[in-house]
Amino acid sequence: QVLLVESGGGSVQAGGSLRLSCQAYGDTYSISTLTCQAWFRQVPGKEREGVATIRSDGTINYADSVKGRFTISQEGSPRSKVLLQMTSLKPEDTAMYYCAASTRSYCSSTYDSDFGYWGQGIQVTVSS
Repeated sequence: QVLLVESGGGSVQAGGSLRLSCQAYGDTYSISTLTCQAWFRQVPGKEREGVATIRSDGTINYADSVKGRFTISQEGSPRSKVLLQMTSLKPEDTAMYYCAASTRSYCSSTYDSDFGYWGQGIQVTVSS
């Protein structure tokens, strides 16, 4: 079993930066089976959307809305921490951000049901 805990959210003015961190807790074997880690976000009344994914081999994908502004990365052995560096933040980036992890052979944020592990969520607020 793996527990994901997010940190680093908060409030910032437009154009500012924040760094989100997602720490995975659990036994080493369980964490090593995580093949895909991701960040999602959700605004009240809207569906949860994928922001970025990173595979265990380092392959990265971003939503078009954050390309060039957000950077996802991994730290630790095995890959126990996932970071999301957010720059040039816009008011439309305001949302609850969730980290997620999957043990599936593919890595896509198209279906959040593919992710078996989720953090509790952390709020990011960008003011204009």
